[in-house]
Amino acid sequence: MAGAASITAIGEWVADAPQRVLALLGFRPDPLTGLIRPPHPTTFRLVLAAADGDCLDRAIGAFLQERKPPDPPSERKVIAVDGKTLRGSRTAGRTATALLAAMAHSGEALAQRQIDSKSNEIPAFAPLLDGIDLTSAVITADALHTQRDHATYLNEHGAHYLAAVKRNHPGLPAPGPHRAHSGPSP
Repeated sequence: MAGAASITAIGEWVADAPQRVLALLGFRPDPLTGLIRPPHPTTFRLVLAAADGDCLDRAIGAFLQERKPPDPPSERKVIAVDGKTLRGSRTAGRTATALLAAMAHSGEALAQRQIDSKSNEIPAFAPLLDGIDLTSAVITADALHTQRDHATYLNEHGAHYLAAVKRNHPGLPAPGPHRAHSGPSP
């Protein structure tokens, strides 16, 4: 949305966009004047409110993956999985909105999913990554995602991963300083 942080900002950006940009975005010219009149900001608000958030996230993620140039053969794709709570999303009658995202280390958001308000990030991990080619990719995530099911999923999809082990797996021996574990099982 052109870096806009609000519906108002999106509306302002579209109102100021050149005619050629509006045409590239698919807006149609007025048959009488030939000019493209952008939609009112209220239209953007109504369309975005009616959109299926997960579907929109998948579509944007697929678009970004397609337009990203292929990695050079000597580089491995690195993807970070992390969850965030949206600031200002908590109200008196609603819990805060939490999202889980997969980001390329070069900065592109590859996928994003909203976390069910009665759950946590763990069940959203595999569905988040389902639309991404994980072959030979290195996946990083925080200790919450050091789960056997996650390791199995990544292994089955040809991915490598770095597993952060904290107190979430007390049965594992503590590694020495500056040692990390990477492999098919946490």
